[in-house]
Amino acid sequence: FNRIKLTNQTSTEPAVLSIISNQRSFIIFKIKSANLSQIDGETMSATNSDSVSTTVMETVNGSHQFTIKGYSLAKGMSPGRYIQSDVFSVNGYDWVIYFYPDGKNPEENSTYVSLFIALASDSSDIRALFELTLMDQSGRGRHKVHSHFDRALEGGPYTLKYKGSMWGYKRFLRRTALEASDYLKDDCLIINCTVGVVRARLEGPKQFGIVPPPSNMGQGLKDLLDSELGCDIAFRVGEETYKAHKLILAARSPVFRAQFYGPVGNNSVDRVVIEDIEPSIFKAMLSFIYTDVLPDVHEITGSTSTASFTNMIQHLLAAADLYDLGRLKILCEAFLCEELNVDNVATTLALADQHQFLQLKAFCLKFVASPANLRAVMKSEGFKHLNQSCPSVLPELLNTVAAADKSSTSSGQSSKKRSVSSVLGCDTSTTNARQVRRT
Repeated sequence: FNRIKLTNQTSTEPAVLSIISNQRSFIIFKIKSANLSQIDGETMSATNSDSVSTTVMETVNGSHQFTIKGYSLAKGMSPGRYIQSDVFSVNGYDWVIYFYPDGKNPEENSTYVSLFIALASDSSDIRALFELTLMDQSGRGRHKVHSHFDRALEGGPYTLKYKGSMWGYKRFLRRTALEASDYLKDDCLIINCTVGVVRARLEGPKQFGIVPPPSNMGQGLKDLLDSELGCDIAFRVGEETYKAHKLILAARSPVFRAQFYGPVGNNSVDRVVIEDIEPSIFKAMLSFIYTDVLPDVHEITGSTSTASFTNMIQHLLAAADLYDLGRLKILCEAFLCEELNVDNVATTLALADQHQFLQLKAFCLKFVASPANLRAVMKSEGFKHLNQSCPSVLPELLNTVAAADKSSTSSGQSSKKRSVSSVLGCDTSTTNARQVRRT
């Protein structure tokens, strides 16, 4: 939609009327007033104010089922003669269904049956959508449906200009097809008609609006952790001690739940020694447990180094796996994927292999197998660590490199295939590529 400007005689800043949204059947108008207005020759100051109103274009729907018994007795009525339903009402307007056994017009020569819905109220310019259905009486649901609802966007609703205006089909169905079908059973027809009357509903601006603030539950729990109020468990991690609440830990981690409240757990324990986790890593993990947000590791480590940040996220991922913190694992994996480079991919791949982080592992393998990265990764210290700690990964890397070569060759990107054995220094004479020379 184009923006419409309204000229203001007393201000260089025009008032603006703009259509903000036209999504589906919703139209939202926003009017922004000018700074100054003039009433009876006097200039009055006015503050800027925004107001929003919404017009909802919608249909009020209603259905009517019309049953015709003794269909065979209606044959031969002649074209233009009809059988009508009882009058029914939708949104305050009356409607009636007309069924023409021999067709509506003489030119149809009784080949087709006709079916129409007509306005029965003394009203004009009623806009509506319609659906006429001849019901399948076999129970298989193969109804004969002519629907205007499905085609509303093509030409808009149909307008009935006066009482007696009709919508329908002169050639609804061939009589021979009707009489040989499951629409006719025991000399009976069932017709269903749905009418959707269009109306515009204005949702004006509310006099008093209250905007709820975002959730601060995480911050409240973090404050509880920092204040140590009500803490009933202390963790000794290296030279540091961190206090927490067993119920909160149990709610967030299945491991803590089993440790404190499981069949072999000890609910009375008030001190636990944590080994194999650095104090800063455990502190970061506690912060996530209480806030559900990846902590500011820069603040925890006191370092701005990207390498140290990545290293800490790797350790945090291992801790998340140890305590079965699913969301923290995903957050850490996502971060490591975003920060992947030739210097850290090998150590990340080793971590992913050791803990079976399959998505992260696959991402790392594809990164290393890239022609632009492979040789640089092999020269890194991390690759030596990978070769020593996870030798079983190298055959997988060989397969990934080979697959990348095959893909690039088939797509015409490169006609020169890399020798994976020469690139990685591997003996690939055996099909399983298990003989790997350490670099």
